[in-house]
Amino acid sequence: MKQVKKKTLKRNTASVVAAVTAIGLLAGCASKGEQAGAGTGDSGGQKSQVTLKVEVFDRGNSPAGMTVTNNLMTKWVQQNFGDKNNIKLEYVPVPRAQETDKLNVLMASGDAPDIVFTYDSNLVYKYAQQGGLTDLGKLIDQYGPNLKSFLGDSILAYGKFDNVQYAIPAKRAYLGKYSSMIRQDWLDKLGLPVPKTTEEVYNTLKAFKEKKPGGDQTIPLGFGLFEASYEPIIYSFIKSNMTDEEKFTLTQRFGSSDQPVTWPGHKDAVRFLNKLYNEGLMSPDFALDKDKKKLWQDVMTGKVGMYAEDAGNSYGATGDTVYLNLQKNIPGAKLAPIDPYTNDQGKHAKPSYVPAGMLIMVPKSSQHAAEAVKYLNWMAQKDVLTYMLYGTEGTNYNLVDGVPALISNDSTKQPLYNAGDMEIISNGMDFGDMNKNLSAMALAAPEQYRKDDAIALKNGLTDGIPQIPLPHPMQSETKYTKTLKDKYQESLVKSIIAKPADFDNTYDGMLKDYMANGGEEIAKERAELYKQMKK
Repeated sequence: MKQVKKKTLKRNTASVVAAVTAIGLLAGCASKGEQAGAGTGDSGGQKSQVTLKVEVFDRGNSPAGMTVTNNLMTKWVQQNFGDKNNIKLEYVPVPRAQETDKLNVLMASGDAPDIVFTYDSNLVYKYAQQGGLTDLGKLIDQYGPNLKSFLGDSILAYGKFDNVQYAIPAKRAYLGKYSSMIRQDWLDKLGLPVPKTTEEVYNTLKAFKEKKPGGDQTIPLGFGLFEASYEPIIYSFIKSNMTDEEKFTLTQRFGSSDQPVTWPGHKDAVRFLNKLYNEGLMSPDFALDKDKKKLWQDVMTGKVGMYAEDAGNSYGATGDTVYLNLQKNIPGAKLAPIDPYTNDQGKHAKPSYVPAGMLIMVPKSSQHAAEAVKYLNWMAQKDVLTYMLYGTEGTNYNLVDGVPALISNDSTKQPLYNAGDMEIISNGMDFGDMNKNLSAMALAAPEQYRKDDAIALKNGLTDGIPQIPLPHPMQSETKYTKTLKDKYQESLVKSIIAKPADFDNTYDGMLKDYMANGGEEIAKERAELYKQMKK
């Protein structure tokens, strides 16, 4: 275990140093952009071709012979937007698991693509304060009629900071975050019921360890150092009797979601995780798995009995799914969607998203801000959205009750394998009705998994706790968001792997360190802001 702790600390420290260094250099990027004119002019009627650079997430899942920068969809976009507007699209890959660190480096160097994005509103605000972003308001008025119609004022407002449109938010069709999965064939083999409470989860995991239905390498609970693993468990321990004032003032926000670091019950949740770890009921090397690759490998090779994930993620959309690969490796394996974690009211409490998804920005250093808005405006058309998410009717999808149902084959997988990462102005397709949105998401999975996928997606919405709205971004959260996320995950690791007798001292010490490195400043600003809001 000492080796795990050293590696984790070293990686976290390096991440913090890199982020601080990058942010410190960001101001230089703004002045460079200002000297270049920031690209706010009209590109209409241009005689020479311009190159528009666009960020794209790289998940390492490209089909053979393709990359995230050169595939069937990038070619289609070039033909249908680029060629028609005398624009060459150039995609800049960013590893999904390292997106914030990579974006900080790109922004600090002044070499960021013309279109970048993040889910972290605090990060956007930091860039805006340091003069690193283009004001997109007038450009949207001039070149973005489709964007304004598609997003509406309410969603566009999520991209305004100090009343300036520094970002274009994506529209989120589904607000659920997480769902849980369990090996139903293991339950059947051992004669166990589906766990329906957090206590029953513990008993099920103990049975998995004792009976080893996955062989000697059985991992009762698949677990990694990412939110989808630990947040569903933590939220089930949070006390439900907090006042509105306590919820507001005790919340710590970093990244794209609220964190219950100092909420009543958080320590009990981490103590439960410590118990699971010390009893050998969860992934032993969880601290080294930040990108989910180890979890997915263990699930697909039949070692994992239960795990939590981004809702519906096991079913995929184009055939190459976690579930499918599990069944190829372990004939007869069956995953079932469940919603087992319960709080003191018996509810399946879990965080949920706001209607706005990723925040799309144009750096001040860009000379092609107008072209960037034109690109996003082109994407906001219904026929473009439909093609980028579903392909061609009859070839890649069929309509079922007016909703596209993907055809699971290679001719669908190859152009659409990273559809959600290419079609950036909408997180999923919004059909104007949540039930239709859920149907569409389930129909995107291979046919044999659609029923279970629908259940998993519905579970992700059940008893969801929305993010606490703020009247404006907070200076302290903007200042400390990256540092505190690293601190928090470091504290989780140390507290989870501590010996039970050392848990209290370890947890309390890590919380004290967290609060001393920005957490207390956030708490004070939140308390003052709450007073101002109630005047």
